[in-house]
Amino acid sequence: MTAYEPSSDPGAAYDAVVLAGGAARRLGGVDKPGVRVGGRALLDRVLTACAGARSTVVVADPRPTARPVTWAREDPPGGGPLAALDAGLRHTTAPYVVVLSADLPFLDERTVGRLLATLWDGPADGAVLTDPDGRDQPLVAAYRARALRRGLAALTQEHGGLTGLPLRRLTGGLDLTRVPDPVASFDCDTWDDIATARARIREHGHVLDEWISAVKDELGLDLDVDTGVLLDLARDAAHGVARPAAPLTTFLVGYAAAQAGGGPEAVAEAARKAVALAMSWAEEAEPDAAKDTEKDAKKDAAKPGSTPNAAQPDRTPDAG
Repeated sequence: MTAYEPSSDPGAAYDAVVLAGGAARRLGGVDKPGVRVGGRALLDRVLTACAGARSTVVVADPRPTARPVTWAREDPPGGGPLAALDAGLRHTTAPYVVVLSADLPFLDERTVGRLLATLWDGPADGAVLTDPDGRDQPLVAAYRARALRRGLAALTQEHGGLTGLPLRRLTGGLDLTRVPDPVASFDCDTWDDIATARARIREHGHVLDEWISAVKDELGLDLDVDTGVLLDLARDAAHGVARPAAPLTTFLVGYAAAQAGGGPEAVAEAARKAVALAMSWAEEAEPDAAKDTEKDAKKDAAKPGSTPNAAQPDRTPDAG
């Protein structure tokens, strides 16, 4: 297990609670979780980041999502983050809970794994991401579920309820470990933030992964494959055969993998065969390929014990 991989220990299983019911006033009251960045709704991007959760609870009014979730709602709706967290937590059973807002365009599974690994490796109540200024982001964090329940129960008893209470009333009483991450902690509160996120994912280093993730979400695919293998295959097919062979070959590899039952292993095996074929095809196109083949054939024929070529005279000495 690497530092950021989920533990196989059942006791380390985690649930996720995503708070997606805010008013988005600085966005003019628009449905912020549904705003698309890189072709995907912000909520769907966050749900992909916590795909390893045993169960995922979204606190908001139900809507179509790329992944199945459990829906919850605070009572009354709009009661604030503490009331929403309490409503979501009631649907979880795992000992650890990842708590996220629904407006994190750069959050990914690796970051969620870092938070969980940090929590598992120490005695703290939670591991919280910090922004570039070092400020805690309590809605990008992993917590011990019992610590959250204990704190929420105490606040409920003290105030007679949780409606309207700020989140810091809970997190201020917890022992937290800070995990700096200026990128994953970026959230979208304004239209300028949305514009920044949309521009960044189109940068050269990000655009391909973003596009593949968007296509998988749109097609309902939950399959992680080595895109480098497929890109190498497309390159070999384009250079060794013809440019249009690249997209057609990758399509056929996908179809063959599906026929073989799907999965990363099936894709890798189909790609391996296609790459070998493309390399062979390219070798045959080399100017000296035919001559090299003829030379190899003559060498084989000259080896002791080889069968003489029918076009060559039989030089076996006469018995007499």
